Amino acid sequence: MVCVDILVLEIYTSCPSYCVYYANVNCKEGKGLLLKDIFWEQKRMAEKDAESLVNVQYKDWQEQREYLYDFVVMHTLESPSLVVQWLPDIIRQEGEVYSLQKLILGSHTAGNKQNHLMLARVQLPNDVYKFNEIKYKENEVNVSCDPLCLNFEIEIKINHIGNVGKVCYMPQNPCIIATKTPSKDILIFDYMQHKYESYPVGKCVPQLTLEGHQEKGYGLSWNPKLHGHLLSGSDSTICLWDINTRSEKPGVINACATFTGHTSSVKDVTWHPLHTSMFGSVSDDKKLMIWDTRSTTTSKPSYEVDAHAAEVNCLSFNPYNEFILATGSTDKTVALWDLRNLNSKMHSLDAHKDETFQVKWSSQNETILACSGIDRRLYVWDISKIGEEQSAEDAEDGAPELLFIHGGHKARISDFSWNPNEPWVICSVSEDSIMQIWQMAYHIYNDQELDTDKRTEKN
Repeated sequence: MVCVDILVLEIYTSCPSYCVYYANVNCKEGKGLLLKDIFWEQKRMAEKDAESLVNVQYKDWQEQREYLYDFVVMHTLESPSLVVQWLPDIIRQEGEVYSLQKLILGSHTAGNKQNHLMLARVQLPNDVYKFNEIKYKENEVNVSCDPLCLNFEIEIKINHIGNVGKVCYMPQNPCIIATKTPSKDILIFDYMQHKYESYPVGKCVPQLTLEGHQEKGYGLSWNPKLHGHLLSGSDSTICLWDINTRSEKPGVINACATFTGHTSSVKDVTWHPLHTSMFGSVSDDKKLMIWDTRSTTTSKPSYEVDAHAAEVNCLSFNPYNEFILATGSTDKTVALWDLRNLNSKMHSLDAHKDETFQVKWSSQNETILACSGIDRRLYVWDISKIGEEQSAEDAEDGAPELLFIHGGHKARISDFSWNPNEPWVICSVSEDSIMQIWQMAYHIYNDQELDTDKRTEKN
């Protein structure tokens, strides 16, 4: 007689589709049998299927690209960048068909390799319609009408402590860049002071180190109205610094104020672009908070909202309408809010298949915003179209306010940035080291009808 005892020792939750148990078989010989291998085989097959789906979707995107974009620039970085931000710098030379513009990037290397804050130069066409024949090859882009255009070059590499988790240039002086590190401190660099200097591996020389947090975080925002005023969200607090103040310790500045209203990790913090003293914050506690630095208390916000059903990861104020802001959440939605009535959200943008980690309004179009997350998609919305009537065929493509879906990445999008000089140009970076600079086709944002579908596949 064989006696079989099933001992439930562990449930593998990393792959919810499969639930496998350890089985202990007691018999006369005293031998046991472990069925864990079943789980790993099923998991391997699921990952293979997922990878196959990604490749199929990417192939579909490549086939549709010429109809969906005015141009697409693709470049493979040496290592993934978790961050990207356009600098306002632009050089347009008379008679040239392209402009020179700059990007901020940051490395995320494996092991003990040196990480860098990087300044890159990229050539973009002044007239995209002269550059509509783009051929993509591995690690490079060729433009049929001018092989010199759309070149990409890292101009400055600055040693950084660990991976660069967040970057933000000061609006009043774009040479000044704040960064988040894997530690609790914020670093301030003047990249012009590093243009001709190089340091040995392991040596990081920021112009300033900002102290005040107890843990690392991701929220970072310069005040667009006040020179040198920087906000940071980490742990469950928000710190404010004025880098113009004198420090007791050379090269180190302590926070001049600490805001303590949140009960969990602060995921993002942003100054209001039109109000000097107002800023917003969001947190894992699912709340949106609106603060005023003129308040006599730093422990209670001016307004507090239960914003989402899950953690809130990002927020963005509309740069044209002082009352409107957007928040993105782990619940896969982006919520629109009116500061005049925060009792309920204005509208919910629902298209992501997974968590939303970035949301940003266009700097040049009042009704346009974009969002991205884990699902490898970047969605562009036009909120002026909310509530418009649709045909049944159009409704299959999504809500009327869904303008465009960028489906060119094969891995999670880490960050994206609207170009401040070109209204419809976006740079996006993903976890597989791919950087893409792209502009959706004119007919899409200009509402012209074409025979082809104006959106990418939503799967």
